[in-house]
Amino acid sequence: MEHRRDVLVVGAGPAGASAAYWLADAGHDVLVVEKKRFPREKTCGDGLTPRAVHELDLMGLTGELRDFHRYDGLRAMAHGITLEMQWPEHPQFPDHGYVVRRRELDELVAGQAVKAGATMWSAAEATEPLVENGLVTGAVIHHREAGTHETVRARYLVVADGANSRFGRALGTARDRTYPLGMAIRGYYRSDMHADPWIESHLDIRDRDGEHLPGYGWVFPVADGTINVGVGLLSTFAGWKTINTSRLMEAFVETAPDYWGIDPSTSCGPPTGGKLPTGSSVMPRTGPTWLVIGDAAGSINPFNGEGISYAYETGRIAAGSLDTALVTGDGLALSGYTEEIDRRFGLYFKTARLFVQAIGNPAVMRELTRVGMRSRPLMEWVLRIMANLLRPDEIGPAEAAYATLAQIVRVGGVR
Repeated sequence: MEHRRDVLVVGAGPAGASAAYWLADAGHDVLVVEKKRFPREKTCGDGLTPRAVHELDLMGLTGELRDFHRYDGLRAMAHGITLEMQWPEHPQFPDHGYVVRRRELDELVAGQAVKAGATMWSAAEATEPLVENGLVTGAVIHHREAGTHETVRARYLVVADGANSRFGRALGTARDRTYPLGMAIRGYYRSDMHADPWIESHLDIRDRDGEHLPGYGWVFPVADGTINVGVGLLSTFAGWKTINTSRLMEAFVETAPDYWGIDPSTSCGPPTGGKLPTGSSVMPRTGPTWLVIGDAAGSINPFNGEGISYAYETGRIAAGSLDTALVTGDGLALSGYTEEIDRRFGLYFKTARLFVQAIGNPAVMRELTRVGMRSRPLMEWVLRIMANLLRPDEIGPAEAAYATLAQIVRVGGVR
């Protein structure tokens, strides 16, 4: 008799590993297939916000995180002004973050899922869904090193194969192109400042001639002798398709503060980049027997391009709905996943989408950063909003922020 898994998870990145951990922890038979072998590189800023640290704490990884670089908050720079802002106190989230290379972080979390009882197949790619009587009942798995194929059946599937999500597209998912799309590129550089206690964000990028450039830049200390340097760009900027991100990166490297020591001689290799679907822009998120999570669902914060905490959270939320479905036998429980995602992130992502539309107008972007950088209390509140760290008593102000941004968009004439 053919064995059928409770859940097949496609992809062992942050979202897939999180879902696998929570499902295995609940006692379910989970198989995770990952097309590469750990450790493997992943383009990312490597910064973990307090929300991400909280999720890792819940998965029992508090002790392991202490081996990596802890940082206190954000150093924001724009218009000749520098503000160092600590992460705020919060009743749920810690007041610190970590910088961890994804090649180490992803292997750590995937390993924790295996320790919880999940089975993992590496170098194994889900190439196409198995459909029987109109329902997705499994997938064809290609064992890349052996060159063989086999069919795996499962009661439910979790799609967590990243921003490009070939498997998700095979199920009919698609990105809503009215939502903003992010683009990012990053590289590593050797630096004596590699253990700085702040992550640094540049909100006012200019080239050598002092001309404003679209997007923002970052420098994240990794505390292993290197720093993670990158730039991000949003599709709300006019002409974004014609912008060469490699040249944008070169311009930022040339004008970054001297104390980092960033130049071609300290580069650890060519930068890498990718596109980031944001704001829960990929739909549908569920089918009768499957769920889409993490980057595959566009669960990336439009404010700052951060996706790791949302990957962990959507994985945990998905596991909760699947646990209910498996225990009760009621497949309709999967609808609880979408409902919880909308309840938890709906207003927040809506506000973020309006914000990035507003800053797509260079004049609005310059004015917002100019005014903001002159007020520490305002920027500290903006930091809490951007990192999704508002306290429960600040939800009302969040709704007010949405109304304010809507007015800015209308006045600025932004679509």
